Amino acid sequence: MSNQKNTDQPKMRELREFVSNYSFERGHLLPALLDLQKEYGYVSKDAIEAVARQFRTSTALIYGAITFYSDIRTEPPPDREIVWCSGPACRISGGDRVRQAIEHTLNLSIDSQTSDGSYGFQLGQCNGTCSQAPQIWVDGQVCGKLSISDAIRIARDIRGDSNK
Repeated sequence: MSNQKNTDQPKMRELREFVSNYSFERGHLLPALLDLQKEYGYVSKDAIEAVARQFRTSTALIYGAITFYSDIRTEPPPDREIVWCSGPACRISGGDRVRQAIEHTLNLSIDSQTSDGSYGFQLGQCNGTCSQAPQIWVDGQVCGKLSISDAIRIARDIRGDSNK
């Protein structure tokens, strides 16, 4: 799910200006964090400080909210990404074997990416298209009814060696 827009580290003044559009009420915290991620691709440490200042709270409370919501990133997203559906229909349909094949092929565990940020593998939640189980999302596109060989082929393609 490549939601990249501008992953260059924004300046603190720019971040303060961005979050100043949100009321300091706690009910506005999640929309502010999601909008920051949409704008910059992730929520940086500087962004967390700017949000804490705007919401008149601690950075610990902001980190708590971020770690509770698995869709919020604190690191720049990878260039390419596979997201594995962990929903019940996908698991029952062989999704765990698909996950293992991808982890092995990419040499990555779930919720990690390469050190150069070229690709990553993330845990996803059910998106309601259970008729496509087991499925993954590749750069935001659903790839469903996967066999182990499909998963390996896709992972090799992401890795850049689809001819092997």
